[in-house]
Amino acid sequence: MSGLFEASVEIDRPVAEVFAYLADGRNDPEFSPRVQRITRSPDAPTAVGTVFRSTVKDAGMKTAREFQITELDAPGRIRWTELSHNLVTAEGGYDLAELPGGRTRLRVFNTLTGHGFGRLLVGLALSAARKDAPDFGRRIKAAAEASPRPD
Repeated sequence: MSGLFEASVEIDRPVAEVFAYLADGRNDPEFSPRVQRITRSPDAPTAVGTVFRSTVKDAGMKTAREFQITELDAPGRIRWTELSHNLVTAEGGYDLAELPGGRTRLRVFNTLTGHGFGRLLVGLALSAARKDAPDFGRRIKAAAEASPRPD
């Protein structure tokens, strides 16, 4: 079983700045409290093939996650897929669109898929993710707007 959750927000920053902020997955802990630690490999600007390794805490349990960037089309599209072998895995992305006044419309989405025993858990994970989706979008908005402006 698998299912989709998504959120959309408007961010008071130019699309290129929001894209750069989100493309660097090391910023994820600023808006995702479940991400406790994250690294980028290679330690170079994000490109197709870049892998982000993280430790996350879900339902009181820590798990290791690995996501690979599968598409990076500045400034409008970022896609990733999970490489790790967890009970529930994700595949998703960001769609960004320029709005008048130097603003950005962001859509974030993930498809969660259960594997093995995870097929029984994915419904609970989806329910929690869908419930949190509007707040998740607002946390991304707040973090992107508070991030330092590029020089």
